Amino acid sequence: MNEILINDTTSFYQKTFNSPADKVVLSPGRINIIGEHIDYNDGYVLPAAIDKIICFAFKRNNSKVAKIHAIDLDEKFEIDVTEKQELSDCVWTNYLRGVLHQLQLKGYEIEGFNCVFSSNIPTGSGLSSSAALECGFLFGINELFQLGIKPIDIALMGQSAEHWVGINCGIMDQFSSVMGVENKVVKIDCKTLDYTYHEANFVDYSLILFDSNVKHSLFTSEYNTRRIECGEGLEIIKANYPEITSFRDCKEQHVTSLQAKMTDNVYRRSLYVVKEIQRVIQACEALDKGDILTLGGLMFDTHDGLSKDYEVSCAELDYLVELAKAEENVIGSRLMGGGFGGCTITLVKKGSEEAVKTKFAKLYADKFGIDLKIHDVKVSNGTSLYKN
Repeated sequence: MNEILINDTTSFYQKTFNSPADKVVLSPGRINIIGEHIDYNDGYVLPAAIDKIICFAFKRNNSKVAKIHAIDLDEKFEIDVTEKQELSDCVWTNYLRGVLHQLQLKGYEIEGFNCVFSSNIPTGSGLSSSAALECGFLFGINELFQLGIKPIDIALMGQSAEHWVGINCGIMDQFSSVMGVENKVVKIDCKTLDYTYHEANFVDYSLILFDSNVKHSLFTSEYNTRRIECGEGLEIIKANYPEITSFRDCKEQHVTSLQAKMTDNVYRRSLYVVKEIQRVIQACEALDKGDILTLGGLMFDTHDGLSKDYEVSCAELDYLVELAKAEENVIGSRLMGGGFGGCTITLVKKGSEEAVKTKFAKLYADKFGIDLKIHDVKVSNGTSLYKN
């Protein structure tokens, strides 16, 4: 599938600019195996790059103007790369303007170039197409003009570009898009940015994303509320246990001993965060041992916490996980991403994938009257130059 996308993108470039591209960049979306809603709580996350990508084709054009085509949208824009960047009403262009803004802030000087891009990352599925867009665009400019920006800094500048657009994301999406390694997950310490790779050999199981095809409007307001509630919980813990500086220093008993001093919501949010930080550590140990059954159980536990304690699930996601729990050929499933819609990430026994997909799709449609989108994913490399 990616070869078709690459051929289509490079052919579009050739047809549009009457010459072949100099640089072709592949920038992946990402999944997160476990560690949800703890990137902003100084926890650990366990993401991986996947084999769904944005393909970019680049070439210098000996001017001060970047000419950029979004093939899938059939839209294009031109921008003077030497001028101060401003937000536009055309939303997708802002992610690229944000990258140019970051380059200017850090004193990098570039010239004009041509760029076209196309994607097979499913939009709206929580696979971080925006991070792939920012990081792939910056990676290509870095290669085109030999700027010498290190991969970790590409991730950080991509995150800053998204902040400039107005989305206060953590570092996980950009980090995993840039730093991903085939058949590895990367455990990221969201406090220090230290990272370690762990085997992602799921042996007898396939990773399948079941996309609920819904996105409830609660997400933005509730996301902000969760951050506030976690902050309140941590302040109460620190006031009673001065040696604790973040949730990662906590044990469950620290939280449970303070239940009477917290509102019910603050208590349950704090308890979820402490448990989830531990689950990431346990998941890494399980992966290192090839113990995929334990990993699956941890995924189910995470979903229960996200649904009952953190309350960011919804009826559609809960139903998909209920189906997974009742299915003997599934060993783990949970909602992935911010919640209130999007995907579940599910470990399905190899050989039974098509039967499970068919069954889930029918039952889901019968219950909600919504078509289930289904995506097979494999753990893949991070942003890279394509060499044919």
